[in-house]
Amino acid sequence: MGGPPAYGGNPYGGLPASGPSYAGWGTRVGAYLVDIVVAIGFSLPGVVLGAASDALGLLVQLIGAVAFIYVWSKMIGTTGQSWGKKALNIKVVDAQTGQFIGQGRAVGRYFAMILSAIPCYIGFLWPLWDQKKQTFHDKIVGTYVVTA
Repeated sequence: MGGPPAYGGNPYGGLPASGPSYAGWGTRVGAYLVDIVVAIGFSLPGVVLGAASDALGLLVQLIGAVAFIYVWSKMIGTTGQSWGKKALNIKVVDAQTGQFIGQGRAVGRYFAMILSAIPCYIGFLWPLWDQKKQTFHDKIVGTYVVTA
């Protein structure tokens, strides 16, 4: 039996009066690794079918990638948690309101990860010294990753 969530005491998000508890870099990396394993699961049917036909395998992998991005962004947008974030008890929230960011911003955040990777992946390392533990893609989209 649950009780109210630890972050803000509001099941719909919201910033607590004492301020958010930002998720640590190691926890974020762990959640990302879990999400990578799930993404590989989405692409396995394409790999298997690729043995029979390159075109069919590519098509199924493309469908799997689109499905993963859709499901992942839906989860982040509506609950703040992907599979990895749920497993490690962290979530993505709007930096101003503490609310969930919606699917559109979640997709934007997903693709903004490319900008975190471009300068030698330094955008992913930024939380190690950033006061609010934000990556470049968090800063671009205006999000925090906090403990759930």
